[in-house]
Amino acid sequence: MAVFLLVSVALGAAGCVRYSFTGVTIPANVRTIYIPFFPDQSQSGLGNLSDQLNDAMINRFINQSRLQFTDSPENADAIIEGTITSYSNRPFSVAGDQRANLNRVQISVRATYRYTDNEQPEWQKSFSGNFEYDPVEDPVDGETSAAFEALSRIADNMFNDAMGSW
Repeated sequence: MAVFLLVSVALGAAGCVRYSFTGVTIPANVRTIYIPFFPDQSQSGLGNLSDQLNDAMINRFINQSRLQFTDSPENADAIIEGTITSYSNRPFSVAGDQRANLNRVQISVRATYRYTDNEQPEWQKSFSGNFEYDPVEDPVDGETSAAFEALSRIADNMFNDAMGSW
């Protein structure tokens, strides 16, 4: 009984400091996150890269952490922001007839993650994601799907780095 009580007190005390949900550790005082629009400066020609990245980021933080999304930096405990900096769609694999049978979409994002009570960012870095598609089978939808998958990988990496910094 004494061991159970000791373990319960130790776990309770640890719970006062950090909260863990699906492998994510978040300080107790961090409850909200602000994720502003990520402008697209890549000149990709695809009109919805910013929307897709923002949706993916918000979904990660809402569904995989206990953080609540807020629509203003004044109400946030943490902020993750950035810019889509580059986009490329190039042949990745060439067939015997010298035509691309796989193209690779690669996207880069420069992002910053910080707590609102600290002027110094936790991190500021570039993230890249890529995905291949068959340009012969479906060139337009293939590129769009590959871009979405590349952005999804970037969102995963940013989320993991933000949660890992705690």
